Amino acid sequence: MRRLLSFAVLPALLLLPAFAFADVKIGYVDLQRALNEVEEGQVAKARLKTKFEKSQVQLDKEQNALKTRKDELDKKRLAMDEATLRQKAEELDKEFMRVSGLYTKLQKELSDEERQATAEIFAKMRTLIAGLAEKEGFTFVLELNESGLLYGPPSFDLTNELVRLYNSTHKATAKK
Repeated sequence: MRRLLSFAVLPALLLLPAFAFADVKIGYVDLQRALNEVEEGQVAKARLKTKFEKSQVQLDKEQNALKTRKDELDKKRLAMDEATLRQKAEELDKEFMRVSGLYTKLQKELSDEERQATAEIFAKMRTLIAGLAEKEGFTFVLELNESGLLYGPPSFDLTNELVRLYNSTHKATAKK
């Protein structure tokens, strides 16, 4: 949607009469860099990293237990009758599916939490960008990203000002 908007805005600007360009001031913001630099973004990133590490420890423990059970089954395979071997293999398969489901669940939880934290910060940033653009007289503020703006004069980069304004407006809190 944002790419579509930037592709629609730029050609529209070219259609403006030359005299209209005198009043047009275009700025840009690197939202990803701002997200990484604002205190609230750093707190969220640290919180997510801690949660990821705890999840990874839990998964490693589960996977090691599963591997141990498989190794035991492989060692005792020749001493078991076919029915017992089949039963143990089915139990091991069920356990594997449970651990796989746990991995998927934990991955989804982390992804959802990251998406929510990012969306909240970006929403606050958009409000600040609108105020900053109005205060500084910018007609448009574009997002600097990999598929959009390739270059802009550093004097039109509002990212540093956005980070300063964000940090002074929204104090970081360590949510758990």
